[in-house]
Amino acid sequence: MWNEKKQSPPADRGQAVALIIFFLGLGTLLPWNFFITASQYFNERLTVPNVTSNGTVGSPTKDYNYDSWMALLSQLPLLLFTLLNSFVYQWVRERIRVAFSLIVIFFLFSLTAALVPVAMQPDTFFSVTMATIWFINMFSAVLQGSLFGVVGLLPPRYSTLFMSGQGLAGIFAAVAMLCSILSKADKSSAALGYFITPCVATLGTLLCYLLLPHLDFARFYLSRAECDESEKSQELLSSTDKNMLNPEANGKFVSEEESPERSSVMAVFKKIWVMALCVTCVFAVSLSVFPVITVRVQTVYKDNAAWDKVFTCVCCFIVFNAMDLAGRSAPSLVQWPSKESVLFPVAVLARLGFIPLLMLCNVENSRFVLFSHDSAFVVIMALFSFSNGYLASLCMAYAPQLVRCKDCETAGSLMTFFLVLGLALGASLSFLLGKLV
Repeated sequence: MWNEKKQSPPADRGQAVALIIFFLGLGTLLPWNFFITASQYFNERLTVPNVTSNGTVGSPTKDYNYDSWMALLSQLPLLLFTLLNSFVYQWVRERIRVAFSLIVIFFLFSLTAALVPVAMQPDTFFSVTMATIWFINMFSAVLQGSLFGVVGLLPPRYSTLFMSGQGLAGIFAAVAMLCSILSKADKSSAALGYFITPCVATLGTLLCYLLLPHLDFARFYLSRAECDESEKSQELLSSTDKNMLNPEANGKFVSEEESPERSSVMAVFKKIWVMALCVTCVFAVSLSVFPVITVRVQTVYKDNAAWDKVFTCVCCFIVFNAMDLAGRSAPSLVQWPSKESVLFPVAVLARLGFIPLLMLCNVENSRFVLFSHDSAFVVIMALFSFSNGYLASLCMAYAPQLVRCKDCETAGSLMTFFLVLGLALGASLSFLLGKLV
């Protein structure tokens, strides 16, 4: 029997599992972050100049509206397939889901990198790019949902490490954007560098995932659920045999805690619904103003051309991603409020105050500016991004603690769905807020 055996957790030697979990988190978001930073490259390849009969160049003949389509075709499959993964994970093994998703993502980014030097008609290039965006997000949804389920089987601090890895991916993208602004390299070479990097990172993520089950610390936790299930099955059979021999001794039904079967998706949701709604609110608030409002904030030092050139990259993207990473890492040191505290949802709802605060910064063409100085914007952005990472990490770490071990994967998949739901709701709300400033 499982409880009768020596089953104290082995040591995480050299913090190998911690490093792998951190890199898995980084690998899930690093490719897409680099895809976003190449937006200018895609727009330029889709620009068709209008050459008149006298040889002059007029306005483009066709506007592909790349950024709008990119947003639509990223959130939609991410939301749909995250939901699908929450229900079909029991029919497809987790190892197959993760490995196959990473292989497809690696192939799609390799294809995108290979097409950088290839001349293509804008219509064809647009179709290929949109298809790539759709499928990358489709498999990213399955990948993230599956990995959150795996991380949910480990101690809570590993969920924090996973989220911290995802936060570091944003810093990589922001630094890459800054380098592209300051470098003298041509845009084609910069784009090629962008897409080679996520190719390497995705391949590294796959290798790390395949290595994980071979480490004693990870194997202990990943196999514990199966052992628990086997043990409880034996206990149930033993109890049934006893009841058959003495039916008057115990006529009770087996409780949910004693059942060897996994709980239904709805049963798991009833236990984690507070955390699910909290993570939705956290990301809905964040995406409603970042980046649609924050990128429009201007520096008051317009006379300083060098600072004006990098202001948005530094004060918007780098500050956000750096403080978001700090927030994602903080729960490894302190976890407050607790998962049972009413202050937790109160803290999540309090982030709604960041929406008017950021809208009152020095936004371009804004009708009313209250915080005009750069330092005010940086302070608000720092608090905004730190609270985003901190509260989101707590949500993802608390949810698996509210269910049985064998239901942790279901909880992780559901939490990922509500995380993506928050992203979608925030992106939708951003259209309205963008018109209000």
